[in-house]
Amino acid sequence: MTTLSANWTSVNAATQPLLDALVKDAQALQLEISTLSNGTRVVDAGINVRGGLEAGRRIGEICMGGLGTVTMGSQSGFANWPWSVNVHAKTPVLSCLGSQYAGWSLSHKAEDVKFFALGSGPGRALAAREEIFKEFAYQDNADSTVIVLEVDKLPPVAIADKIADNCGIKPENLTLILTPTTSLAGVMQIAIRVLEVALHKAHTVHFPLEKIVDGYGSTPVAPPGGDFMTGMGRTNDAILYGGSVHLFVDASDEEARELAEKMPSNTSADYGRPFGDIFKAYEYDFFKIDPMLFSPAKVIVTNTQTGNSFTAGELNAELLTQSFGL
Repeated sequence: MTTLSANWTSVNAATQPLLDALVKDAQALQLEISTLSNGTRVVDAGINVRGGLEAGRRIGEICMGGLGTVTMGSQSGFANWPWSVNVHAKTPVLSCLGSQYAGWSLSHKAEDVKFFALGSGPGRALAAREEIFKEFAYQDNADSTVIVLEVDKLPPVAIADKIADNCGIKPENLTLILTPTTSLAGVMQIAIRVLEVALHKAHTVHFPLEKIVDGYGSTPVAPPGGDFMTGMGRTNDAILYGGSVHLFVDASDEEARELAEKMPSNTSADYGRPFGDIFKAYEYDFFKIDPMLFSPAKVIVTNTQTGNSFTAGELNAELLTQSFGL
C-alpha cells in the first residue's frame, strides 16, 4: 500500500496554524489553557470550562490533521432535531484514518492514579505505533504535535511524557486537547467523526483504501448527556442512527455496490437499540459489541468510473429520538 501514501502531506504541518489559532482564541471559545509540570500544554474544552460548538468544530478540524472542512448546517433529515454537522476531507484516508481515528491506546497506573484514554489527532502519525501505519507506509515528521483525548479529567504527567517520547519530541512541544462528552465541544468533535467511521468500516471490510477518491459526511450533533455514559451513548447513536456518508470510489460497479451493502450500521446483529443499552447488555465491554455496528446509518457509494451510485441503510428517527430524550 506504499503507493497510497506516496503523495501524502504532513498532517502535523497542516494542523499547526489551526492549533495556534485555537490557543489564541481560547477565551472567546470558552477554553482554558494550562501547562503540566513537564511543560506540556493542555487545552481544556469542557472540564473546568464550558467549551462550545465552535470550539468543537475547530478541534474536529485539528483532529483531522488540518485536512478536513467542517460546517454546521440546517438540514439533518430529522424534523425534531433540525441541524447537523457536515464534514469533508481533502485526503480522506490520511485525514480520517491517519490522524482523526482514535486508535492510540494510552494508559497509566500508579498507586493513586489510574488513567486510560484513546488518543486521536496528528500525533498518531508521529508515533506510528499502530498497525495501520505499517499498512500505509506512512510516518510524519515534526518537532511539535497535538493529541485529542475524550476524557473528563486531566491526564497524569506520565501520559504526556509517554506521548512525547513515542512521538520523538520534547514534552513542552506537545499539546493535549481534552474533550469530555459532557461538553458541547466534546459532542461536536465526536459528530465530526462520521466520515472517519465510514472510512474505518471500509478498512474493516477490506475494501482497497487506495480506491477511495473522496468523501462527505453529515450527522446530527447529540445533546450532551450530563454524564460520561449518557454522553457516550448519544454520540454513538448520532452516527449509528443519524449519520449519512457519501463516498466516491475509483472501482468497478460490483465493488462499489458491495461496499455500500456492507457498510451501514443496520447490517449488524446489534442494530436496533440505543448504544447505551447495547453497551450495558455487554457488561460495558466494547470488544463484545459487533464491530460491524460502528458505521453510519446511511451510505451512498458513487463509482467515478461509471457515474453509477449505490445506496444502502436508513436514517432511524425513532431511535435517535429515544436516545436524545426528545
